[in-house]
Amino acid sequence: MNFKKMTSALLVAGMCTAAFAADGEFSLKGNVQTQATKTLADDDNNLSSFWIRANIGGLYKSDNFDAQVMLRIFAPQFGNKIKDGDGKTTSYDKILADLYWANYKWAYNDHAFNIKVGHWKTDWSQSTHFGTYIDKDLTARGLWMRDYSHNAIELGWKTGYSNFNAMIATRDNKANTGYVRIEEDLKFDFPLEAKFAYRVNALDLIQNTAYVTHRLATYLSFNPVEFFRLYGEYGFIFTQEDGINEKVSNYVAPEYKYLKSASYHPFYIGAEFAPKSGFLNTLMSSLYVEWEHINDRADLTDGKNIDDWAWTVAWAKKVGKSKLQFSVYSGNEISDVGFAFRLTSTIK
Repeated sequence: MNFKKMTSALLVAGMCTAAFAADGEFSLKGNVQTQATKTLADDDNNLSSFWIRANIGGLYKSDNFDAQVMLRIFAPQFGNKIKDGDGKTTSYDKILADLYWANYKWAYNDHAFNIKVGHWKTDWSQSTHFGTYIDKDLTARGLWMRDYSHNAIELGWKTGYSNFNAMIATRDNKANTGYVRIEEDLKFDFPLEAKFAYRVNALDLIQNTAYVTHRLATYLSFNPVEFFRLYGEYGFIFTQEDGINEKVSNYVAPEYKYLKSASYHPFYIGAEFAPKSGFLNTLMSSLYVEWEHINDRADLTDGKNIDDWAWTVAWAKKVGKSKLQFSVYSGNEISDVGFAFRLTSTIK
């Protein structure tokens, strides 16, 4: 049985079990999002990018089992295009299975264990634009959501301050390519959170000829006062330059061209101002300032003119069921100013 069939079978079985459980609750979740970006260097278009999408699905929660299915829907203008037998192009709505996972939970004394299977996301860095170096392509910017999707089976163990997770994830439907990912999340009583993670493309090596890429990352967040937070992330990405034959049929190239440099050590630092009351709270929910540096960033883009440094200033405001987000950021060059706006209207 391949990975997708196994995942689907376990997910369906879990949700059927949940449907008859008396101790759980099911809730609908959804939102409509609009996002537009514009860089000053792009003078050929009114907007550099624009889309409207809907996210809709359901979440089931109980003492020993959770499950979620979420669909992401784009209109034809923001969806796929296909060609029929005559070579004509047809646009159609794109409906993505954005999230679908089942999570089985057990408790023993002060320890909580879980096994999670399916397709889900990790927004590891919690930055507005940068980070998630443990998973993401270094050349891509986050624009308000720095998440990464996994097709995986994960074991979790939570006790005290510690939340430990270890997953095996695949990038294809036969589990011939993929990675092992380990993460430790420490949340203390005082306002400090620390994360550590390691990821290696171990599944690539079983059936294929591949270089080994090691990724490590750490994230810290500290609130010296209630309304002010300092945070940042550091990553180390290293690909072993072993002599292998890249012309064999089962050769698998390293993700994101990481072999082009001996190692990458990206980092960003940020500060969040989040007034809890008064006039400033009326003006904003949060104000963010962030700086990022990635060494040899141009090597990842085949010599494209792109700076190692990047910056962003972002504003967010919650108004009822909606959230407005606006940011000013640097494009490929630090002097290339861009603007991004997102409106999220929540449906519950």
